[in-house]
Amino acid sequence: MLLLGDEQESMIDRYLERGDMFVLEDNGVKAVCVVTRESRDVCELKNLAVAPEVQRQGYGRKLVNYLIGHYWGKCSRIIVGTGEVPDILAFYESLGFEYSHRVRDFFTENYDHPIVDHGVLLKDMVYLKHEMDSEKAQD
Repeated sequence: MLLLGDEQESMIDRYLERGDMFVLEDNGVKAVCVVTRESRDVCELKNLAVAPEVQRQGYGRKLVNYLIGHYWGKCSRIIVGTGEVPDILAFYESLGFEYSHRVRDFFTENYDHPIVDHGVLLKDMVYLKHEMDSEKAQD
């Protein structure tokens, strides 16, 4: 299922063994994700995948909200990198993530084929951050 979130296996291999994998089950596996510790204070959501037949039913939101609660007090920031796809950016922003930075040409330089997501040819990696402080409310 991780190939739904990152379609090149060699890219998944870069982070899978050093990450924590989370699985959301509800009469079967509905969503999975991998989170890595990038520094003492920063965790990164490397991959989030929701089974195609249950997308847009709240499973991704439920899993990300769980991660925010799970890592609360364990890191000061969760970051996520994604392509510049309006629906995906809006999803993370609705969960309290905000723009952090971008890595230019990430997809064109790190993948062996063009990556298209929701009809968008991906070029740059856009990073969003969720600050884990007591002033930010959790959903």
